[in-house]
Amino acid sequence: MSNKNILENIKKLREITGVGFKDCKNALEESSGDIEKSVEFLRKKGIAKATKKMSRTASEGLVLVRESSSALTLIEINSETDFVAKNKNFIDFCKELSEINLKVNGDLNKLKKTQMKNNIDVDNNLISLISKIGEKITIRRSYFFNKNKGKVFFYVHSALDDGIGKIIAAIQLNQAENSEEENIGKKIAMHVAASSPIAITKEDIKQDVINKELDIIKAELVNSGKNKEIIDKISQGKINKFISENTLMDQLWIMDPDKKVKEVLKSINNNLKVVDFIRFKVGEGI
Repeated sequence: MSNKNILENIKKLREITGVGFKDCKNALEESSGDIEKSVEFLRKKGIAKATKKMSRTASEGLVLVRESSSALTLIEINSETDFVAKNKNFIDFCKELSEINLKVNGDLNKLKKTQMKNNIDVDNNLISLISKIGEKITIRRSYFFNKNKGKVFFYVHSALDDGIGKIIAAIQLNQAENSEEENIGKKIAMHVAASSPIAITKEDIKQDVINKELDIIKAELVNSGKNKEIIDKISQGKINKFISENTLMDQLWIMDPDKKVKEVLKSINNNLKVVDFIRFKVGEGI
């Protein structure tokens, strides 16, 4: 790496972290010039200023969806404030990232090393944008659907622009051979956006999620003074309710609460199945 590039990276790292020249230079040397690893290095060293911008909470931002004939991808990019999320520079950056995300099949590691239209890679454009806007900006997560596995449908809640919003849900059906099946695919995407399931069926819920919820339920019952003899019985009923309320197939259909999602699917075609789904809500879980 040339002296010019080294100095540019030191400058970028100082802008992000607020750390002095010498410490930034040392961090870059220890991290082979990788900016993100250098930030981590400085934080691990306990240099307080290293968290100047990167330790702030970035819980605003945008979710974007993009598709081709063979794939569909979602990506979430976060900012600290909604004001920045409406900034033209931020939105243009997000749009281009969404295009790249589709090309790299949702692989964020590849995305960060991909050159953007200005011939600078995503990582360095992100650093420049952080420096320009003055807020922490993070590329948080992405998701990839291979259309060879079925037809994909998506729904953007309160779309800010084409394929851009605060909540986007996408689902994949094993088939969609007619307009009725396509219509239900679109409606299930809307249902997922509204009801936020965590799995398709109860078998798909990770056991540690169930165990954690069961521990919470039992603790609440103990604290409420319930007899130990009936805690297990009540806990089982409550965990069964938790599972049914959080699995897509067992959720009540938002367009007809007298039916479950699995009953609606079965009424259209007994062989129709949801094979995958995802729901991104900006800042959720941060």
